[in-house]
Amino acid sequence: MSEINTAKLTRRALLGAFAATTVTAAPVYSSAFGFLRGAGDVRRLKMYSGRTGENIDMIYWIEGEYIKESLKEINYFMRDWRQNSATKMDTRTIDIMSAAHNLMKTTEPYMLLSGYRSPKTNAMLRSRSGGVAKNSLHMKGQAADLRLKSRSVGQMARAAAACSAGGVGRYSRSDFVHMDCGTVRTWGR
Repeated sequence: MSEINTAKLTRRALLGAFAATTVTAAPVYSSAFGFLRGAGDVRRLKMYSGRTGENIDMIYWIEGEYIKESLKEINYFMRDWRQNSATKMDTRTIDIMSAAHNLMKTTEPYMLLSGYRSPKTNAMLRSRSGGVAKNSLHMKGQAADLRLKSRSVGQMARAAAACSAGGVGRYSRSDFVHMDCGTVRTWGR
């Protein structure tokens, strides 16, 4: 008698296989407004962290549904690496990041400089820089500081601002853009 090895097909593996085929077929969006309103089939987030050496390329939304397992991985990836603590990231911020990335028509992953910050980390950074807010949205899981090698700070900021969905800060001297799901506003140069 011969043995037959059957691979255990998990929901995650099935979604991964589905996502691999649908990402290439996903429509190109002409505006982030439609994307954030739920147009299209797939939302994806690609990032790496120079601090931890980790990478993420995650389909987190398919056909109007957030994928809980994917969001958990994104939460962990965007953790405060200094304190090794994570929080539930606001999906509105994740959507803004994804929509802005899509508008820039790049395959390069974001470099995550800062996602969630614990109050302890925020206080430490605030003591070193005047540009860190006392009640930063980073501490609520509602903000991210991002960089792309292939796009300028201006290009990234314009893409994020086109979403009209939160705050966009330009930090040209430090070469990054802040994106959050707070009040719609812009600052910096």
